[in-house]
Amino acid sequence: MLQQSLDQVFHALSDGTRRAMIERLAAGPASVTELSTPFSMSLSAIGQHVQLLEASGLVTTQKKGRVRMVELKTETLIGAELWFEVHRARWERRLDRLGCLLEEEAANPETPKPGKRP
Repeated sequence: MLQQSLDQVFHALSDGTRRAMIERLAAGPASVTELSTPFSMSLSAIGQHVQLLEASGLVTTQKKGRVRMVELKTETLIGAELWFEVHRARWERRLDRLGCLLEEEAANPETPKPGKRP
């Protein structure tokens, strides 16, 4: 996933309303009207949220008669999840190393520490 598209995905997910829409769409496609049900905002505002989700690649929309249907694109979420996995693994390794150092220091409290004078 390109950095720019990843930035767009995280921007889209930064809003609670859009995250709630994504959660709803995980259960299956929904109309814009169905997506608007839990929110106290206009259909126009919901439509703007849907447009941003579509621009980020998280959803697709299709007009069926007078109804606009919205569907989740799971492959985009998978790309964001992979980004988290890579960074989570890196931080876990770092924190594991720090934990080992702290355990060594606790087990050997009289060992001189780098940068400290006795």
